[in-house]
Amino acid sequence: MRTADTILNIIQDRGKRGLHLDDVYRQLYNPDMYLRAYAKLYKNDGALTPGTTGETVDGMSLDKMERVIEAIRYERWKWPPVRRTYIDKPTGGKRPLGMPDWSPKVVQEIVRSILEAYDEPQFSDHSHGFRPRRGCHTALDEIHTFWPGTKWFIEGDIKGCFDNIDHTILINILRENLQDNRFLRLIEGALKAGYCEEWTDHQTYSGSPQGGIVSPNTIKHLHGQVRQICGTNTHSSIHARTNTEKASRIRTFGTQSTLLPENWEPRKGRNTTERNATIPIRRPL
Repeated sequence: MRTADTILNIIQDRGKRGLHLDDVYRQLYNPDMYLRAYAKLYKNDGALTPGTTGETVDGMSLDKMERVIEAIRYERWKWPPVRRTYIDKPTGGKRPLGMPDWSPKVVQEIVRSILEAYDEPQFSDHSHGFRPRRGCHTALDEIHTFWPGTKWFIEGDIKGCFDNIDHTILINILRENLQDNRFLRLIEGALKAGYCEEWTDHQTYSGSPQGGIVSPNTIKHLHGQVRQICGTNTHSSIHARTNTEKASRIRTFGTQSTLLPENWEPRKGRNTTERNATIPIRRPL
């Protein structure tokens, strides 16, 4: 039986060559994929955070892993609803988080690793959000190094992005390159699992729960589509957002970058364009 690293390297190679990914669901039968996911997750603080059933990493065993594999093999796996909690936003208000149980976390990590191995070679070098070893700082470093002549950058924010994702649109985007209906149904099941709040179950007809391991990967596909659309009207675009930070408003002066405050607006009388207008951004020479 192949090791998890061998499987992910093969998937990554298909991504590099732009080949469709098919018959990937059966990779979830491989126990080494679960051991790899366990090794990545068990040391996290959230490993001891219970979901709706109270299951944590303390209950992990090889027998339980075999039961999960059997349920997935015969498509009897059911995603339990996540436990909803709220955290404070830096700008005020509350952000909902979904806390999954331990076994769903492990399965989500396997799904995430498969999607990431396939997608990473295909994503733009100018994309920095929700990607390994990338984030706001790498985006700012790229701006400082390669974009010294650009005077304006425009920030766009999808309001309530995690809460308002259309499941049908997202699955159709994934289906363009992922030709495995069982794997797609597994992802769709995670999206529709619902959440439990104050001992009441709620169905989810849209959105992807923040706090889930696989959620940032689904968001990246939507961002990739947005970037392709923007690319038809602009020379390039940079997305600089991570799961903990929004991209800051940036104005560059020569080789110096200044982070602008949240409530910044252009002064009247300047030779500027409305902040929400589309401004072409040129590639560096």
